[in-house]
Amino acid sequence: MGKKGKLRIGWFTFACSEDSTILMTEIMNDCWQEWKKKVEFAYARVLQTQNELNDLDVAFIEGAITTDKDAERAKEIRKNSKYVVAVGSCAVTGMPTAQRNLFDSELKKEIKPLLIKFKHREKVQPVKDIIKVDDDVPGCPMNEKIFLEILDKYLKLFKVK
Repeated sequence: MGKKGKLRIGWFTFACSEDSTILMTEIMNDCWQEWKKKVEFAYARVLQTQNELNDLDVAFIEGAITTDKDAERAKEIRKNSKYVVAVGSCAVTGMPTAQRNLFDSELKKEIKPLLIKFKHREKVQPVKDIIKVDDDVPGCPMNEKIFLEILDKYLKLFKVK
């Protein structure tokens, strides 16, 4: 647990539109007064420049895995987190980012130079294909109600008052 008994969380993004990140920051308009007493954002590039990836209670991961570097980063996040939550459709199912997995052979041949140039994998994967995921928040953007329920679940689990 974080400073002064707070839930120590991280918010991470991979390949996606980051609409769930935007929604999370919008939710803060209503929840910030309560959250600042209960939540320590140890890692959240959208909110701060000083970030720490260590001893997280919960890591929220948005976006699909498209590169080997993404996969290694996801493994690092998992190693440094007690729980991991996949947030948004790209993280949960890979879609819509993974649409290219369904391309026919002609279109795959056409995009091959881009995959090579940007070191992308042949297939886009949801986070659960790379690391253990404890909970999912579906939607594009994420379902706000489910996100708040899951955050509340972890606040209770860690006995944050």
